[in-house]
Amino acid sequence: MVAGEAGNLVAQMRRGVLPYCVLAMLREKERYGFELVHSLGGIDGMVTGEGTIYPLLARLRRQGLVETNWRESAAGPPRRYYRLAPAGREALAEFTRSWQRLRDSVDDLLASAVEDPF
Repeated sequence: MVAGEAGNLVAQMRRGVLPYCVLAMLREKERYGFELVHSLGGIDGMVTGEGTIYPLLARLRRQGLVETNWRESAAGPPRRYYRLAPAGREALAEFTRSWQRLRDSVDDLLASAVEDPF
């Protein structure tokens, strides 16, 4: 890795975990697309926009990880609401287990590198 590439690496990691962050946000309640964009935008490090979220939601729907329905909105046109499908719940659970193992391993390596650099 070349110095200065950390920003690109963080962007790649964010792209990799973003689908699972969206699935996690749908775990407890269904949401519409712009609500997800707004909520993710308020989380430190999860910089994203409509141009990222809507294609991601379409892909998650095609993969059977989320289900959708349309509802009338008092604030404008009908909204498409997304909810976690059973396959999405399974994918999220598997990712959570894998993420915890990976996070713990990386944290351990980073901590040991600080304690014993050689």
